[in-house]
Amino acid sequence: MTKQGKLYLIPTTLGNNEPFEVLPISVKKVIEQVNHYIVENEKSARRFIKKISPRKSQSSLHLFPLNKYTDAIEKQHYLDVCSDGINVGILSEAGVPAVADPGASIVTLAHQKNIDVVPMVGPSSIIMAMMSSGLNGQNFAFNGYLPIEKAERKKRIKQLEKWSFDKNQSQIFIETPYRNEKLLSDLLQTLSESTLLCVAVDITLPTEYIKTMPVAKWKYIKENLNKRPAIFIIHKG
Repeated sequence: MTKQGKLYLIPTTLGNNEPFEVLPISVKKVIEQVNHYIVENEKSARRFIKKISPRKSQSSLHLFPLNKYTDAIEKQHYLDVCSDGINVGILSEAGVPAVADPGASIVTLAHQKNIDVVPMVGPSSIIMAMMSSGLNGQNFAFNGYLPIEKAERKKRIKQLEKWSFDKNQSQIFIETPYRNEKLLSDLLQTLSESTLLCVAVDITLPTEYIKTMPVAKWKYIKENLNKRPAIFIIHKG
């Protein structure tokens, strides 16, 4: 009987830095062995694989797309090769798969099919921001993206601030990089001046910037956040 293949959750870098500054050598070992990948973007996935393993034949790769255009029925068959003993890897566009990432649905499928799931060590901007914030690492929640519409966004900000106070829980959220400045402006207009705000930008990159301060102090800071990957965390004590 053929031993069933595994699903590897393979981390990538958070930006254009050297992979092995932030990734363990185990990632290289797995990529050298695995030829079947589930990816968000084929072009960037091929580029990452080539950077990790330059000698790996690109023609040997089998890449399956996982994004908002992926057919739900087709996706159900992405792990069929595991029954033939073939390992499959999931690659995120940045950081770790399945956290703030579409890979979670494939991990669920693997559990349903009794396929071993192997998470690999790598940078998670959410966890690294929380680590470096000085806020409540014992009790925190990730909330994804806030509403785009201004009134709804401000309403959500006030709700998260209230939850933070009521539960003593740090609230984490993200934004599309080109809207960072608008989000920060709304945070400073909406939050109480004593609420702590952490902004973590370009994590692991040479331009990394991480600061936690009361909202009142943020009003005097002029850091440019435009088009830079950022994590925002608030905590109202």
